[in-house]
Amino acid sequence: MIKSRILLAAGSVAAVAVLAACSSSKPAESTTNTAAGDPSAPAASAAVAPAKAAKNYSIQFIQGVAGDEFYITMQCGIEAEAAKLGVSVKTQGPQKFDPTLQKPILDSVVAAKPDAILIAPTDVTAMQTPLKAAAAAGIKVVLVDTTTEDPSYAASAIASDNVGGGKAAFEAIKQLNPGGGKVMVMSTDPGVSTVDQRIQGFEEAAKADSKFQYLPVQYSHNDPATAANLISSALQKDSDIIGVFAANLFAAEGTATGVRQAGKTSTVKIVGFDAGPNQIKALQQGTVQALIAQQPGAIGQYGVDEAVAALDGGQVAPKIQTSFTTITKDNLSSEGGQAAYKSSC
Repeated sequence: MIKSRILLAAGSVAAVAVLAACSSSKPAESTTNTAAGDPSAPAASAAVAPAKAAKNYSIQFIQGVAGDEFYITMQCGIEAEAAKLGVSVKTQGPQKFDPTLQKPILDSVVAAKPDAILIAPTDVTAMQTPLKAAAAAGIKVVLVDTTTEDPSYAASAIASDNVGGGKAAFEAIKQLNPGGGKVMVMSTDPGVSTVDQRIQGFEEAAKADSKFQYLPVQYSHNDPATAANLISSALQKDSDIIGVFAANLFAAEGTATGVRQAGKTSTVKIVGFDAGPNQIKALQQGTVQALIAQQPGAIGQYGVDEAVAALDGGQVAPKIQTSFTTITKDNLSSEGGQAAYKSSC
């Protein structure tokens, strides 16, 4: 027995989600895989995943950072699918989103010789060589969420439509501020593939609208306290900022804190990327006006599917792209709330 699903190439551009009560979106098909740098990649392909693995494979999941609700939700999807297919999974991750902390974990996992590794690389450059070496050692590598400079060693790469998510974040700010104004991005660090793409999408959309002025991106190093300090400084320099796109969970938490401390909650609209419990609380309290939620559970599920397919010698999709949901107060009791991340499985 097999199951099929339609998978979109990683370079497809999302239909922009609007700030409405029902705002789930699905990436539109594209003939050019620009995000992955592969113009020959197909726009869409059908992938087949087995209903049961041929044997009880050992799979290791290495998170981008331990304790992050995004990766916890992904772990839940991985564990549920692993149980369904009859394979074993162990999970671990670094305490910070840092390649110097993630690489030793990867080295230890590779030494244990699992059948497959699902990993969210913490840097496009630093994790390239060790992951390529893992694949060369005969381990099936599946990239989940993030990627590296040349992911050709991987059996599959699964991620959200991050460019489309960035564009959706701008559209949310635009609807909250139709008259335009100064906008900026609070990010983590340069060199993280997914976040770089979110910035790209937001910047392209902002610069295409003459009513808006795009200010330089700020990097918080994945630290909420740093993000709070950076937005405070930015508001001192440009007190008329009307919108901030916080590109991940910690950036959103820190930005919300800084805006609140500056007494600007009524004038600065914040759109966050990701939907952890603290961000949902901020949305309920009105500190954050919208959230762009990914589908980490689905990313984890597809990661296990592709790892098992590769190990079984079945059909594998080289790239899979998942969609996102714009969460507002209006849809929090329905599909928006269902898209919120988990703090435990």
